[in-house]
Amino acid sequence: MSHAPGTHRRRRRAPRPVPLALAGALVATAAVALPHLTPEASAATTLRGYADGRGVRIGAAVGDTPLTSDASYTAVLDREFNSVTAENAMKWDAVEPSRGSFNWAAADRLVAHATSHNQGVRGHTLAWYAQLPSWLKNGNFSATELNTILKSHIDTEVGRYKGKVYAWDMINEAFNEDGSMRSSLWQDKLGTGYIANALRWAYTADPAARLYINDYNIEADNAKSDALYALAQQLLVQGVPLHGIGFQSHFEVGKLPTSMKANLKRFSDLGLEVSITELDIRIPLPASSAELTQQSTDYKSASENCLGVPRCAGITLWGVSDKYSWVPGTFNGYGAALPYNESYAAKPAYTGLSNGLDPNA
Repeated sequence: MSHAPGTHRRRRRAPRPVPLALAGALVATAAVALPHLTPEASAATTLRGYADGRGVRIGAAVGDTPLTSDASYTAVLDREFNSVTAENAMKWDAVEPSRGSFNWAAADRLVAHATSHNQGVRGHTLAWYAQLPSWLKNGNFSATELNTILKSHIDTEVGRYKGKVYAWDMINEAFNEDGSMRSSLWQDKLGTGYIANALRWAYTADPAARLYINDYNIEADNAKSDALYALAQQLLVQGVPLHGIGFQSHFEVGKLPTSMKANLKRFSDLGLEVSITELDIRIPLPASSAELTQQSTDYKSASENCLGVPRCAGITLWGVSDKYSWVPGTFNGYGAALPYNESYAAKPAYTGLSNGLDPNA
């Protein structure tokens, strides 16, 4: 999950495309074999049913509190989604609140719930500038020691869930809007090389997990996505185990970027998976019927933008219903961002997303 996205700055020229011979090699080494998904007994007309039929993921970010206390929440989650992402339970501050002392309770609960309901788990996130525990933020560690701390954390967490997490949002929000590297504990002390190191360590800990770089405001062809594209090219040429790009897709109603599908395709053309990882579409409150209709159209378009591209691995919503959405607390005056309202009634957005997932719609 991101902080409020900033405004795009002036676009710069896109980097040169990979030469055809190199592109072919990259596709050969990084090509994706999507995991077989076993359909649940639930009706084929659920979101999950459509996604299972296409061999892709339809996911939701899951909070520990509603998971353990809200039966309506889990009923929708288990009926409609074949994938879950830990909203907060796998982040540094939750998992390693003091150095070398780990708290797996909430993360383990999510993994156990997913396992018992035939859902895949997406891990989130291992190298981010935010939600770091104070011992780490304020430790003033040397580069050598910080490097050791990062490796140890990745080894421990990825190793614990080896074979239980199908993909990790390894690197989260590493870029500024102008395409420069964002200042962070990792970037400032270790330099951009921490990204390749983190990916290599995670691959060693679980070679079967798909490893992603995840960011927001990269859905369009712009300076930020150009910079990420250039980094992805570089990492692949170096043989770094990067498997996918996560497009968070926190949108405002009626403002989906027109270049989204073409932009996702250029990353797919590198041989990388592409996934929408945190989709929600916020509306100024109170939401009008026209805005809810437009939101439905936007959900359909966003899902089709990904599913219409080779190597689209799936779509994850940042939440299950408006009842627990992060949007009202982050974007003042906005809300109603998810396909289910606070009472778990399906909104027009549910139909839009269903139609985007249904190849026959």
